[in-house]
Amino acid sequence: MARIESKVRSLVSADPEMRTAVRTVLERSEAGEVKWVDVKGDLTSGQWGRLIEKGVLVDGDEGFRLADAEATRAGLEEETEDATASTASSSSADDIETGDSSWSTYDKMAGVVTVGLFLGYSWKPLRDVIGSTMDVALGPLHDILPFYAVVMVLALATGLYSTLLQANLMDMDKMGAYQQRMKDIQERQKQAKENGNDEELERIQQEQMEAMGDQLGMFKEQFRPMVWIMFLTIPVFLWMYWAIGVGGGSEAHVTLQNLVLPLAGEVAWTESILGPIQAWIVWYFLCSMGFTQVIRKSLNIDMSPSAA
Repeated sequence: MARIESKVRSLVSADPEMRTAVRTVLERSEAGEVKWVDVKGDLTSGQWGRLIEKGVLVDGDEGFRLADAEATRAGLEEETEDATASTASSSSADDIETGDSSWSTYDKMAGVVTVGLFLGYSWKPLRDVIGSTMDVALGPLHDILPFYAVVMVLALATGLYSTLLQANLMDMDKMGAYQQRMKDIQERQKQAKENGNDEELERIQQEQMEAMGDQLGMFKEQFRPMVWIMFLTIPVFLWMYWAIGVGGGSEAHVTLQNLVLPLAGEVAWTESILGPIQAWIVWYFLCSMGFTQVIRKSLNIDMSPSAA
């Protein structure tokens, strides 16, 4: 059985109303691609999200298209008992495969490099190399601005690209579909318990176990932009380590004046403020959190998952 056909059978067997939803999408996509606005009167957002989540619908030029129209039609045909068993046994693998598809070779390479960059926090020679290299670009900025303002500029830059990376690399529709599926399972499980339907409850519990693959896919969707954010941000942090002279045997490479923080007052850059957390880290995160909120509001970027 083709993979798309298996996925369609799985959707239809889990929710009979999905048969009508799939037929509607088939009809609307005959002329080419289909968009949510074309079907939102006939499909729920949860049904639309499930079709995207399972890979029945894939990205097109302007909307979505069927991954395999013939296999989708075949999946709507009445299935035999053997086909039902095959569908049940393959659903978990299909979920995990969908989650794996979003990571490219470049994502994995960035992840490997990021792990290597972490060594700079504890290994001074690597920190010095990265710090002196970054100083070629950031040194002139410090020549015209005081260091506290340089940190503000860095916080603004990291907040900007972090927001853009999350908005472009994290598939919020897929995230919403994962959450919608779990919500649907929980609602049907509650209804089955209220009705005392042990057979339905057992089937839902099995589906819940298979949905663990969705949790893996959801984690990968969340972590993918974080790899690139750390890939770009760790060198910035290592330059601040190098410039301020953080770590045993290190010395400052820039002229530093005391920093004035809310509530804490005037403090040295390496003075501990919140437990072991030093003043410069507190200042960076205060700036970063403030700028990030302003950027998201200004660009109207919503990071809340949506199944629509």
